[in-house]
Amino acid sequence: MSEPEKAERFFVPIMQGFEELTVPTSGVTIQAWVAGSGPPLLLLHGYPQTHVMWHKIAPALARRFTVVATDLRGYGRSQKPEGGEAHINFSKRAMAQDQFEVMRELGFDRFSVVAHDRGARVAHRLALDHPEAVEKLVLLDIAPTDTMYQATDKAFATAYYHWFFLIQPYDLPEKLINSDPGYYLQKTLNAWCKTPDSFPDEVLAEYVAAFSNPEAVHSACEDYRAAAGIDLEHDAADADRRLGQPLLVLWGERGVVGNSFDVVDVWQRRATNVRGRALPCGHFLAEEVPKLLLDELQAFL
Repeated sequence: MSEPEKAERFFVPIMQGFEELTVPTSGVTIQAWVAGSGPPLLLLHGYPQTHVMWHKIAPALARRFTVVATDLRGYGRSQKPEGGEAHINFSKRAMAQDQFEVMRELGFDRFSVVAHDRGARVAHRLALDHPEAVEKLVLLDIAPTDTMYQATDKAFATAYYHWFFLIQPYDLPEKLINSDPGYYLQKTLNAWCKTPDSFPDEVLAEYVAAFSNPEAVHSACEDYRAAAGIDLEHDAADADRRLGQPLLVLWGERGVVGNSFDVVDVWQRRATNVRGRALPCGHFLAEEVPKLLLDELQAFL
């Protein structure tokens, strides 16, 4: 793999002080934003967002850590490959391998991870596949994928309809979303956010711009299709394995996950050292309650 390259531009008003890099991996190229010094910390975003979701807390974290915030494959400015047979190129294993290699390319053999939503599913797989690399792990507003599917009832399916919409065969969800991606994205954000004015105009504009790329919409659908298929196969093969890293789980007390699952309990079945609690918000912890989240991260990390 070649050396990381400085990208032509990076966000000054949104990610102040972060340098944008294009990092090659064995699968795709990943965009990364890097700042700070100290122990390495990888930040992984969720759907339907990009690395920009960390803009309220990343500068503060960079005072203590070398912060690496990336766009997952298929999202934002990272490369968007074809899905492949059984959507394997968007398996969490493939997406986790990207992030492992990004950190290696940047010179970090061991690091901590803070991850939200889809990124948290990638981080879970990263910690399973590369336990020697992940020192500490923070997962935001998720329960394990197979747990959530197995517990599906009317209430969950209604609230998380997108899990079942996005996995429909190509190109039904893609065509419908691409008819007005900005509308779809803003309706999605508003449905899951329980704290008014959490998304500044420039941040919302970034999300809409990134999501308005038809390749990004297709990639996100492939991400969810993989989660409903090959990811479950990988999880079943690792059903007897438990994470050994210290794990912090946090969730929004007004969100779906915390009201559907005993979050700490379900993760104690998957990890040996778990702590966690709810924060007073909806799904988007880093943008709804950044100060509270930052306090939790600083104490844990």
